[in-house]
Amino acid sequence: MNDKKYSLIPVAFLLAIGLIITALIIGGTWRKVSRGSVTITVTGSASKEIRSDLAVWHGDFSASSTTLSDAYAKLQAANKKVKDYLVSKGFSADKLKFSSINTTTQYLHNDKGVATTQVESYRLSQDVSLESPEVDKVDQLSREATELINQGVEFNSSAPEFLYTKLSDLKVEMIGLASKDAKVRAEQIASSTDNKIGEVRSSKMGVIQINAKNSTDVSDYGMNDVSSLDKTITAVVSMSFSIE
Repeated sequence: MNDKKYSLIPVAFLLAIGLIITALIIGGTWRKVSRGSVTITVTGSASKEIRSDLAVWHGDFSASSTTLSDAYAKLQAANKKVKDYLVSKGFSADKLKFSSINTTTQYLHNDKGVATTQVESYRLSQDVSLESPEVDKVDQLSREATELINQGVEFNSSAPEFLYTKLSDLKVEMIGLASKDAKVRAEQIASSTDNKIGEVRSSKMGVIQINAKNSTDVSDYGMNDVSSLDKTITAVVSMSFSIE
């Protein structure tokens, strides 16, 4: 009887050891699952200076006369002067785009300031535009084109638009850089509490901001500056990581 009793002791011991090991495994697994449910959310950003590689410029000129035919002749003469001037500045004639002619009839007013049906003059106007990768040359042209006034041309020069044509590829690059920055930030925060980050749980891209250089303007819908030659592009990414 006693021999049987003593023979059960090793079995009981083994069962106890097994229960302890099972408890440790379950406890470790629970802690791992519990920690895995904890996440850290950070915002990463990346900025890069870029220079516009395409400029779009517009100008307009006009001519007036008491007869429509004379106004048209004057506008044609102005058109030639504008074309010759732009070619002299180094722009190819086949790159110049002239719009259709806009005609405005101006009527005489009576003593009470009310317009009559009597024609006072005809005013004809036309737009000219060009696109060029020579952005500095276009920038200079926009400031100097009013020299045409000295040739008797009623000319107005608009501020050019400066664009960056490789924006699609650049956005992909900037999102990648912002994501790397987010990971670095998450690792720094986790290491400060003796933890490590795990897998990415979520990722959300913010809007792209393209500002004039040194500008800090932001918009919920994103900025896209076209007034400056030199710009800064900024991408923002929000990411959540699990904690190991």
